[in-house]
Amino acid sequence: MTAPGAAIELRHVSHTFGEGRRSMTVLDDVSLEVKPRSVVSLVGPSGCGKSTLLRILAGLLSPSAGKAYINAADTGGRPGLAAFMPQKDLLLPWRRALANTTLGAEVAGHSKAAAEGRARELLDVFGLEGFEDAWPSQLSGGMRQRVALLRTFLLPGYALLLDEPFGALDAITRRDMQRWLQDVWLRDRRTVLLVTHDVEEALVLSDVVYVMSPRPGRIVVAVEVPFSRPRDSSAVTHPEFVALKAKLLAALEAR
Repeated sequence: MTAPGAAIELRHVSHTFGEGRRSMTVLDDVSLEVKPRSVVSLVGPSGCGKSTLLRILAGLLSPSAGKAYINAADTGGRPGLAAFMPQKDLLLPWRRALANTTLGAEVAGHSKAAAEGRARELLDVFGLEGFEDAWPSQLSGGMRQRVALLRTFLLPGYALLLDEPFGALDAITRRDMQRWLQDVWLRDRRTVLLVTHDVEEALVLSDVVYVMSPRPGRIVVAVEVPFSRPRDSSAVTHPEFVALKAKLLAALEAR
């Protein structure tokens, strides 16, 4: 049985790569849930299994133990239940920006015309109007991420799995993208599970933040974020925000 009202759920998930003496356990008994129309972040040290969890939820990897669910459907061996954006934008250099945004929807079975029509409706929302004919090599890092995110939003699936979507950006661009993603989310209200190394980013974007231990990754603390949206840059100086950030950092540093 899945938890009532959970859009995304992990139940006692563990995962080991390899066998015998060469095996490596990266996840150990991880359970969490994400409520519908909420944003939840996973933070933790490199190698603790955050990206592996997203791959399991995306149906690209079956866990060694436990179960993962998207809207009560078991994700094991069933890719496509959620829209997944990996760490790198993976734009195809031979396709222009608009054609890159529609690629996932086309692969999922939507007609090119339908995918392109939907993409054009969202170009302005995603800050891409006027760039639809640009080649990936002509786009800045922030613009490439916008293309990759629009491609993800056009995929079927109510839940979005975002793996370090802004990790490769400079601090100023990253903050701009955080504000922009909040605006996009307020229009769309899809369920989001976000992986990030940045505690401040997690607090700016999320309703709940889960902290993971070093490998093998376990959930060590969950922190609810009480601030209303949208959250601007001034929120990071609010005393309660500072206190929550200190709590998350203490949980990370304790392990």
